[in-house]
Amino acid sequence: MARLATVILSCGYLFLCQVLQLIVLGLRGEGSKEVEILVLRHQVAVLRRQVSRPDLEPGDRAVLSALSRLLPRPRWAGFFVTPATLLRWHRNLVARRWTYPRQPGRPSTRAELRTLVLRLVQENPTWGCRRIQGELIGLGYGIAASTVWKILTQAGLDPAPRRSGPTWAQFLTAQAKGILACDFLHVDTIGLTRVYVLFLIEIATRRVRILGATTNPTGAWVAQQARNLMMDLGERVGRFRFLIRDRDSKYTVAFDQVFTTEGIEVLRSPPGAPRANAHAERWVRTVRRECLDRMLIYNPRHLHVVLDEYVRHYNEHRPHQGRSQRPPNRDAPPPLVADLTTIRVRRRKIIHGMISEYSQAA
Repeated sequence: MARLATVILSCGYLFLCQVLQLIVLGLRGEGSKEVEILVLRHQVAVLRRQVSRPDLEPGDRAVLSALSRLLPRPRWAGFFVTPATLLRWHRNLVARRWTYPRQPGRPSTRAELRTLVLRLVQENPTWGCRRIQGELIGLGYGIAASTVWKILTQAGLDPAPRRSGPTWAQFLTAQAKGILACDFLHVDTIGLTRVYVLFLIEIATRRVRILGATTNPTGAWVAQQARNLMMDLGERVGRFRFLIRDRDSKYTVAFDQVFTTEGIEVLRSPPGAPRANAHAERWVRTVRRECLDRMLIYNPRHLHVVLDEYVRHYNEHRPHQGRSQRPPNRDAPPPLVADLTTIRVRRRKIIHGMISEYSQAA
């Protein structure tokens, strides 16, 4: 606590000094300011030759982060830290903010017991994890059904009793045209406020919809977003037969009823099996790698604007391997270029220049 109080006082003192310096500079003439800038730039150049990596205190990092917001991006070359360093500082703050105490795990399962579980599976293809657990208890091995499930999953075996039927991947492929998947994406703002984003993806077309964003995702809020979705889909609701979601407690009975009343069956993914909702998990990874991990989010409104622009790019322009390199909203492939010498390619920057879109110039 004493160290935290010291850091807070240090940051406050530095910010006060910066404000007073801004006031003094505002009262001075332009000529003296330009001379002082030249002197400071030369001093920074001398220090860079002598010190390869300066040692910064938490207060120094806070001041530089705040001033980077006021300084235009083309002038960022004056900093002796890069934009990637500013983003790393923010990630470190988020990691320290959301730390949880680690609990000691259970002891590992003995190799002999693992071998026996796999033997029972091979000799009895229709047995599930609970049937195998009961057989092991009869043999004198006290083991939980979740442990059997984990052993089977690690071995690449389906813990359900119908191993002769279609796998989860085969089911998704066969029913892709009628499947929706939803999940949550969380984003930490520059002020360490966590914002939860509820999104939905159509498996067949890979089209993504942002249903809503909030700092307090209650069950009532999630159910209301589902009702809004039904209104937006309109007559297209009849095209879908299944909705995949995880077992988060925010998905209440009211949420499921919104879909079941429209004839859409809700499928809950197995516990601890993110691959069962792989398309949604993949989109989370994509939007983080291409957009969110490369910028600082100031507040929920800023996040909403950024995600709206990225989702438009994702649905209208970004190619997808699962759709033969076509965007979700484009069914026909683009026409082939007949004469490459007469076609000019035009570049369009979006999301503050982080992502580029290319098209043929008219």
